[in-house]
Amino acid sequence: MRVAVIDSGVHAGHPHISGVSGGVSISPDGVVEQDSYVDRLGHGTAVMAAIQEKATLAEYFAVQVFHNYLRSGARALLRAIEWTIEQRMDIVNLSLGTANADHGEQFGGVIERALTAGVFLVSAREMGGQRCFPGCLPGVLGVSLDERCDRNRYRVQKVGDGIAFLASGYPRPAPGIPRERNLQGISFAVANMSGFAARAIESLEERSLENLQGALIGQAGE
Repeated sequence: MRVAVIDSGVHAGHPHISGVSGGVSISPDGVVEQDSYVDRLGHGTAVMAAIQEKATLAEYFAVQVFHNYLRSGARALLRAIEWTIEQRMDIVNLSLGTANADHGEQFGGVIERALTAGVFLVSAREMGGQRCFPGCLPGVLGVSLDERCDRNRYRVQKVGDGIAFLASGYPRPAPGIPRERNLQGISFAVANMSGFAARAIESLEERSLENLQGALIGQAGE
């Protein structure tokens, strides 16, 4: 099982990080820099830690698109997803999204290529009631925030012709830091759901988006 985290990189020495198998940094203009993915913001590290807590046996790869700020452009993000397809990842965590529908067509194309390659994207479906790309598009495991949900559970909700997953917005607890002062939000709802998806995919005899969704529906609330 190979899990890619497209975010601000990772601090491999953090006590909550069990291991990192590699990664890259993507510049704003889409240039790939090998083995340069040190997290200077902390966000990607917390996201990866939340996934690793739930899927301990996977290999993890950091794909850095956030550098000095938690902001990036569509060009870098699309190149990052393409890299995960080239590297044959199984699960790609995207604790991010854009409300700009102008990018929808480009995201649709890369999602199709990912599914053909057996790569499953987990991304924010909405933020503050506004739909987000690519998480709102067909072919992605779209995640919404449920502030009442336990970190060890998730819910499934019917949305139009598809489904959405709802998960807790809290990361792995940090010793000495009260829960309300820790990082929180949709980023970690996505991360928690990626962990559940990584666990579910291990039991599939035949991998497809439909089978993965079916397994997650069956395991909801367990």
